Formats: sequence, C-alpha cells, structure tokens
Amino acid sequence: MIRVNENYLKLKASYLFSDIAKRVAEFEKKNPGKEIIRLGIGDVTLPLPPACIAAMHRAVDDMASAKTFRGYGPEQGYDFLREKISEFDYRSRDVSISADEIFVSDGAKCDTGNIQELFAHEIVIAVPDPVYPVYVDTNVMAGRTGVNSDGRYSGLVYLDSTDANGFVPELPGEKVDLIYLCFPNNPTGATATKADLTKWVRYARENRALILYDAAYESFIRDDNIPRSIYEIEGADEVAVEFRSFSKTAGFTGTRCAFTVVPKKCRAYSATGEPVILHQLWLRRQTTKFNGVSYPVQRAAEAVYSDEGRRQVRELGDYYLENAARIRNGMKDIGFARYGGLNSPYIWVKGDRDSWALFDLMLEKAGVVCTPGAGFGKCGEGYIRISAFNSHENVDRALEKMSEALR
Repeated sequence: MIRVNENYLKLKASYLFSDIAKRVAEFEKKNPGKEIIRLGIGDVTLPLPPACIAAMHRAVDDMASAKTFRGYGPEQGYDFLREKISEFDYRSRDVSISADEIFVSDGAKCDTGNIQELFAHEIVIAVPDPVYPVYVDTNVMAGRTGVNSDGRYSGLVYLDSTDANGFVPELPGEKVDLIYLCFPNNPTGATATKADLTKWVRYARENRALILYDAAYESFIRDDNIPRSIYEIEGADEVAVEFRSFSKTAGFTGTRCAFTVVPKKCRAYSATGEPVILHQLWLRRQTTKFNGVSYPVQRAAEAVYSDEGRRQVRELGDYYLENAARIRNGMKDIGFARYGGLNSPYIWVKGDRDSWALFDLMLEKAGVVCTPGAGFGKCGEGYIRISAFNSHENVDRALEKMSEALR
C-alpha cells in the first residue's frame, strides 16, 4: 500500500489562483462572448523589453553553432548575469553583495517555496496575514503545521497586517525562528521604511532568527527613502535571505528568471547550537535538485542591465504604476478606501461585503476579475486585491464597469 504525504490533505482544496481561474472559466462558459478584464492574478501584459528580445535572439543563434553552443550551465547561474546583478542591484546602492552570493533560478515562487527544506521540522515560523499563500502552503506540505481552523493553521505565528498598522506587522510577542516578510507587499501594496526593517533585523540578530525577505516588486519603488533591499540595513547580511524576480521587473512571467541572495555571513544553527553556513546548504540543494535557467533566458536577463534595458524596464514599471494611480483614483471616486498602488503594482481595496461576494459581484456585474482578500488570510477578509498589470485602456474600461456595478 502506497501512502500519501498526509500533510497535503491539510491544504485547502485548491490553490487560490487555481480557484479563481476555475470560477472565471465557469463564468465564461455561462456567458459566451462577454468581455472579461483580468485585474486579478499578477501577470504582466506588455511584451519583453526590446533589449531582452535582441539578447535572446543572439543567444539562440549561439545555440545554432557548435563553437558557441551551451549545454548544461552552472546550477547557480552564469557569471555574466550574476556579476551584473551584483553590480547594478547591490554595489550601485553601496550594498556589499558579491556575485557568488547570488543564485539564479526560474522563479521567486519556487525559491521561497523550496528554501524551507533547509530548516528543521520543529522551528517556529512567523508569517504576515494577509500573506502570499506559497509561504504558508509549503510549510503545511512539509508538516510544520496542524490543521486549518477558522482560516489559520495551528503551529504558525500569524502577524496581523491591518489598516491600523499600515499593513506593516509588529514584531511577534513570542520568540520565532523563521520570519517571512514581503515589501513592497503582495497583496496589500504596503512598503516598509528603513526604520521598519531595522526593527526586524535587530529582532533577528537578538533572537538568532532568520528573515526570508521577498523583494520581488522592488523595481516599482520610486521613493528614494524606501529601501529596495533588506541589505541596506546594517547587519542584515547575517540574518536575511533575499528573493528577487525578473517577472514583474521586465515581464519574465512566462520566460522564467529570478534570483536569491544567500550571503556567506548568514547562519542557521545545528541541534547543538553550532552555526551552519546557509550559503553552503543552499548551494548543495540547488546543485542536487536544480539544473539551472537556460542560456538564452539568462542572456535576456543580462540585457536588463544594459543602458537600453534599464531605460526600457523603467518605462515598463512606469506604465504599470500609471495604471495603479488610475485604479487608486477610480476606487476613491467609487467610494472605497484603498491602500497600496504607490511604489507597488497592487491596490488593496476595502469593500462593503465579504471578499468572495465582492469578487463575484465584480465578475458577474462588471466582467472584472480581481482577487478576494480572504484568499491571502484571515486579515484579508473584506478586501480585494486589484492588479495594475494590464493596458491603460482595459484599466479605464474596468473602472467604468466597476463604477456602474458598485454605485
């Protein structure tokens, strides 16, 4: 008799975005021909920057010649990309992260889900609420939680993020070992100040804890006073792992390229309290379970850091931020409180009914897909997340339809 991993049976029936896709598909089947505007899942709609396309074409040509062909590449990424990341994302901001501390991967979602494999089963984990579901679900799968009751899993420490604290959670009232943070935040769009992050770094250092810092949306930050990396905080390189992605930065959601920074100063501990270098563990994990990102994709990602690439990526971000501003203004005109959308592509809207009811109303009356806040946790109930990833024209049309449906 082959037995399953029963921790999977604790999970909700389906992943949040799979559930949304199913509901939308059912609606389309019942309403053939009706226009649907998708402002739910955080998928980009504009094409890759021309600099990336040109670099990818050149790399494909390389694959056509025996002299320039590339087979298996280094699991941690090619040096040409890692060096560019180190130079432009860190050293240019006076942050000392070397190329060999950077691990190129096929997505921040994968890395944030996989890195929990490095840690002991009995650690105490803190997650924000609302939260990106992958942080929670992968720890459920690993058996670190009990059952889900009233929207929360026993065994986790939940950090409430509400309008009262600006959706930046307070430090936990109990000792925890592993802390998930995401800024600019998915789903609330909130950003953290240097003072906010300094408190968390200090907590981690004092408690020998580790911060998993998801900075997938840092490229949307336009305020120079907001940190783009947790490593801008002194001492963070000893207590934090950072995740970034080219998905939203440069439209690589379908192309797949991201990276994780594991500083060599970063430590976890053995059962006897001896320090263990996390960099070595992650390198071992990746070389065993991952074959690397393809050469053409990494060349395309490298082009993000060219003069043309940086200009084009900035224009992409500005386009989506303009959408965010339009959504913020439109939801205010309709009469809803809204948060985020500044230095972030997500707008967090406080509704007048429960999340799924508002989702259904938006879909059925306006033909607009959003994301119900309850899918991100208990504190998300009563909210919806609206994504700025679409065209200006679709955003304007969606706002018109929502206004008609909600007034």
